[in-house]
Amino acid sequence: MQETVLDKEKGSLASSSSSTSSVPKLGFLGVGWIGRNRMEVISRHQAGEVAYISDTAVQNALEAQKSAPEAKQLHSLEAILHQPEVDGVVIATPSAFHAEQSTLSLDAGKAVFCQKPLGRNVEETKRVVEAARENNKLLGVDLSYRFTKAMQEVYKVVQSGELGHIYAIELVFHNAYGPDKAWFYEQKLSGGGCVIDLGVHLVDLALWSMNFPEVRNVQSQLFSKGKPISMAEGKVEDYASASIELENNTHVQLSCSWNLPAGQEAIISATFYGTEGGVAFKNVNGSFYDFVAERYHGTKTEKLCSPPDDWMGRAGVAWAERLAKGEGYNNEAEEYIKVAEVLDKIYGR
Repeated sequence: MQETVLDKEKGSLASSSSSTSSVPKLGFLGVGWIGRNRMEVISRHQAGEVAYISDTAVQNALEAQKSAPEAKQLHSLEAILHQPEVDGVVIATPSAFHAEQSTLSLDAGKAVFCQKPLGRNVEETKRVVEAARENNKLLGVDLSYRFTKAMQEVYKVVQSGELGHIYAIELVFHNAYGPDKAWFYEQKLSGGGCVIDLGVHLVDLALWSMNFPEVRNVQSQLFSKGKPISMAEGKVEDYASASIELENNTHVQLSCSWNLPAGQEAIISATFYGTEGGVAFKNVNGSFYDFVAERYHGTKTEKLCSPPDDWMGRAGVAWAERLAKGEGYNNEAEEYIKVAEVLDKIYGR
């Protein structure tokens, strides 16, 4: 795999062959569509050994084992944690379980790579990060868009200072579909609606690209089926708009939704406007998978990169490669708390 600009967060995609490291043995908890994809990509890149698989849905486990015939099936997370040879656990279960399962794994001495959100709120997120710190274990979250070539190009431009003072960031994630599982619509299980499901990626991209500046103020409006709501009602939002004020007078505008009649399957973008130009990460033709990076000079557009880009699962590969090198807790895990704090403010928590 090619070296990328993610060295800053020690999440580069450099080949594991570049260091003398042993391939970590991994347990995979939850192997539905996303969990199985992450498992297969980590295995394909030889970044980790698929040692154990566990899923409450027997069919999911059987399908996953077709891709990893040497792996053993276990009935629970506890069973995985009782295997002394397991170095790390990859978690892809419903959001309500992420914090507890991550904490149990870390306390058992295992590194963790978890699907987003790490917690349903900032309190849960803090507990997981604290467990990683206390046990000196590597903690990763599948903030996958950081690892697209397009976003890496955008990151390079933002970090270079070429845009001058970045005063405006526009974030958009409209999904013409809604989640197909009932728990997403239960606030106690999901922690929220489209913001915690989709907006978490955008907030992360903005803060990460800007080196996690202080967040001074957050204002938001949440909707469900076209009507304004508050989280106190126990509903989850399917449309949200938020204004986020960062230090140094940078304004962030966020819009995200489920089931929006957007005229295409998805609209995904993160655009940074500065006094010396702009740069954008955006999807192509409504695709969930194809992205371009564009640099703006007045009325002119310069394309920095285009599809194809086989980016899905790269975040897990980077985590596994870092684990193979013996990396333990890293202070970058604090970034997960900072993102969760912004989401809590959007929700009025």
